[in-house]
Parts: sequence; structure tokens; C-alpha cells
Amino acid sequence: MLHVSLADLPAPRSTFASDNSAGVHPEVLDAVGAANEGHVLAYGNDEHTRRAEQVFRELFGRDVATFLVWGGSGGNVLALSSLWRPGGAVVCTDSAHIHVDETASPERVVGIKLLTVPHTDGKLLPEHLERQAPFLGVQHHPQACAVSITQATEYGTVYTPGEVAAICDTAHRLGMKVHLDGARIANATAALGSSVESLRSFTVDAGVDVVTFGGTKNGMMYGEAVVYLDTELARHAIYARKQVGQLPSKMRFVAAQFTALLESDRWLALAGHANAMASRLHAAVRDLSGLRCAPPQANSLYPVLPRGLAEQLQQWCPFYEWDHLRSQYRWMTAWDTTEEDVDRFAAGVRALLAGG
Repeated sequence: MLHVSLADLPAPRSTFASDNSAGVHPEVLDAVGAANEGHVLAYGNDEHTRRAEQVFRELFGRDVATFLVWGGSGGNVLALSSLWRPGGAVVCTDSAHIHVDETASPERVVGIKLLTVPHTDGKLLPEHLERQAPFLGVQHHPQACAVSITQATEYGTVYTPGEVAAICDTAHRLGMKVHLDGARIANATAALGSSVESLRSFTVDAGVDVVTFGGTKNGMMYGEAVVYLDTELARHAIYARKQVGQLPSKMRFVAAQFTALLESDRWLALAGHANAMASRLHAAVRDLSGLRCAPPQANSLYPVLPRGLAEQLQQWCPFYEWDHLRSQYRWMTAWDTTEEDVDRFAAGVRALLAGG
């Protein structure tokens, strides 16, 4: 294999490692600055938080209970703690973030077992829930009381509203509640039509019970929201949020960020741009021999690359390995990825594969 130097090619300004690597959108920063005026009562007893809570009601078109938190993993733990019951377990895919990337926090903090199933392109299927039916009510087995799906998934795929509804219908028939990990819910919404109706189609309309609504990957500095679409589940959430260390004392700064994104539909514009940059990258490299890469559904691609070439490319512009056994990697775009970033990265990919 020939060694191809990238020294003469300008590297992209942005990396393709994660949308977590992006900075904060200027309008969000301005909102934080505007909220930083004088003394405001802590722990959500403020007008900023009340305004954000109203924005979420309007977003979902119904009464919802919204709990602002520090981050996604803590938000998922809070949501699952509200669904727990003695002997409880959560059905999720073996690629789910709560299983792979949250250091066993649902088991450790909540005491709820994760029942993992092999994913299909990152997705869970209704039949995975049906397999739990024989064990329900049997004292010797974990009791599946909840289902957790990720939208968009850990492999960049997007559940259709019909797919989510089928999962919810099966789960509810079996006595389970449904949690949606929406770390990239904006990207999924943009992919499905980029409207409030698109969001509602795979959440409230499909039967989801509680959503972890992501903001950090969509232009915010920090903060997520746990939104109970079934408000009955939120009865004890104020206590659980404190117990799991997810109660921001200066909550106004999380609230102001969400309001800045959601009131202006900025969240959809940013997510739509990130998705478009992923599509642009795929179009620029899809003809290359030696590269296997499916078209993106949201803002990430998962190419299979020769390992030696991938390592050279990673040194030039960072991105993550995703599946070591398959030599599969992840390229992710963000709200601030530019066309020039994409074109420079694609040029690097083409130079390496042409030389290899």
C-alpha cells in the first residue's frame, strides 16, 4: 500500500468526529448573556424556565412536563428512573447509547436492568418486545417495564413515524412505557420534514411516553430537557432529578438556550444544515472504489475503510472508529460545518484512496 501524504492538502477547519465538538451558536450565546442580568431565584423558580416550559408545550401541542437537566446521560437516567418498578428492565438495542456509552449508569443509579437485542441498522423492532412476553409476571425473570429507542439512532438511521408507532403499540399492549433518547432529535425531525408536525409525528402522535430532548449537539453550550409527554409519569421527577444530580441551580441559563433555539425554529435550521453537509460529503466520495458508505439519513456517515488509510486520515482530520471488527468509522457533520470543510475533507479522502 502506497503512503499518501496529506501535507500539501489544507485540512478542514472543523473535524468530523462529533457534533459535540462544535461551538455554541451566536444566538444561543446572546441568550445566555441576556439571561445574565441581576439576581434570579435558583432551581427553576424563574421566568426564563417558565418561558422554556411553555415553549415545549407549544412545540408538542399539548400539556407536557419539562425538566431541564445538565446533560444527555443524566437526562436518560432521570427518564428511566420514572419508568422503573421492582424487578424492572429496559429493552434496548445492543448499540444504544444507554448501553454502550453511559458507563452502566442506568443499572448503577436506577437499578434497572438493560435487556439488549441485536440492532437492525441501529433500530429496535416490535418483535424484540414480543420476545419478552413469556417472562412477564414470572418472578424469576427481569420484568420489561420500558423500551428505549434512539432518534436518530447510533448508526445514523431515522425511525419513521410508523416504525415508532408500531413499537409503542406493542410496548403499551405488553404494559411497557416508551422512552425516546433524542440526543439528535433535531436532526431526525429535519430529516422527516423539518416542521413541528414532523416532530409530533414520531413522538406524541406515535405514542412515546417520555423524551430526552437534546440541545448540546444542536448549537447549545450545555443542557438537555426530559419531556414527559405522559405527564402522569412526572409525579416524582422533581425528586428524582435532584437525586441523580441533574438539577441545575442556575437553571435560567439552560432555559434561555432552549428558548433561543426553539422559539425561532433555529433548531431545525441548524439540524437541516448539518444533515445537508453529510449529504454533500457522501455525494463527493460515493464513487470511490475501496470505500463502502451508505447515504446518510441524518448528519452522519459510517464508511468502511482500509484501516491504514483511515489512520492517516484521522491524523490529518480527526474522526472516530465505530466498529473495530468491520473497520467501520463515523464521519459526523455539525451545525457549523461549512461547504469548504466538506470539500477539503472529501479531497483528503479522494487523495488517500487514489494513492492506496
